[in-house]
Amino acid sequence: MTATAAPATVSRPARTPGAHIGPDWRNGLFIVPFLIVYLGLLIYPLFWGMWISLQQYDMFDQSAIFAGFANFKRLMGDGIFLGTVRNTFLFVLMTVPAFVIIGLALALALNREGRTGATLRAVFFGASVLSVTIVTIIWKMMYLPGIGLISRALGVVGIAPIPFLTSQNMALPAIAATTVWWIIGLPMMLFLAALQQIPGELYEAAALDSAGRWRTLWSITLPSITRTLVVVVIYEIVAQFQLFGQTLLLTQGGPNNSSRSIVLFIYETGFRDWNLGYAAAASEILFLLMAVAAMVQYIASRRREA
Repeated sequence: MTATAAPATVSRPARTPGAHIGPDWRNGLFIVPFLIVYLGLLIYPLFWGMWISLQQYDMFDQSAIFAGFANFKRLMGDGIFLGTVRNTFLFVLMTVPAFVIIGLALALALNREGRTGATLRAVFFGASVLSVTIVTIIWKMMYLPGIGLISRALGVVGIAPIPFLTSQNMALPAIAATTVWWIIGLPMMLFLAALQQIPGELYEAAALDSAGRWRTLWSITLPSITRTLVVVVIYEIVAQFQLFGQTLLLTQGGPNNSSRSIVLFIYETGFRDWNLGYAAAASEILFLLMAVAAMVQYIASRRREA
């Protein structure tokens, strides 16, 4: 007879008395400070603003009367507000493509090692750290007709001085140019970070296949940085919809409301005219426009990826 071997027993570690098995709710205590700040500074003001937008709220005498959607109906018939919506959309269309195209071009040109590349990257990014006040002072002097740097440069080639900030047709493009000069460093650095993550083997394989620069750009570079491209576009759409400081300091919304933005309209309505309910309604419309624009861009980019 053959002896049957006894099954091997698996030794289990001894359970420590009082040890807790499974998720511990006490770990959630670490995020409580963040949740308090998040709820207090974002979620609560968001819903409180929605509630104020449904009231006739006067900050001067602190009176509030529930008005339903009367503020929104009034906004739809307000020519000045509709003009600010048009100006803001035009501003976004002027700046966002410029941020993407110029930012990517600079990133491709400066994606190299050495002191020259590092110096130029610092120069282009340096403007991004300036305050809006400093930027507008610089460009207000450059836009001065007759004595500004741009007017002098135009005079050299025989072009008459252009009143950039006092012309209804030129004020908004002038603000857009100022904004692009100011913030171009951020999308450039985001594109640079994405370009440096592309494996060099892909470019070596393209070189062996005798692929030209444009072929390499369309077949390797752009597909590899698609996600960064989407991030830059969505971020800039949301950021440029909030145009405020440049138009306030350069043109005060003029001439003839041609450069007045939605945020400037909200600021003047709420803190100059003390009509907080009306301003809150305008801010809710701005929030909706930003959300829709960002969502459309996100959906379109996802479809292109698919």
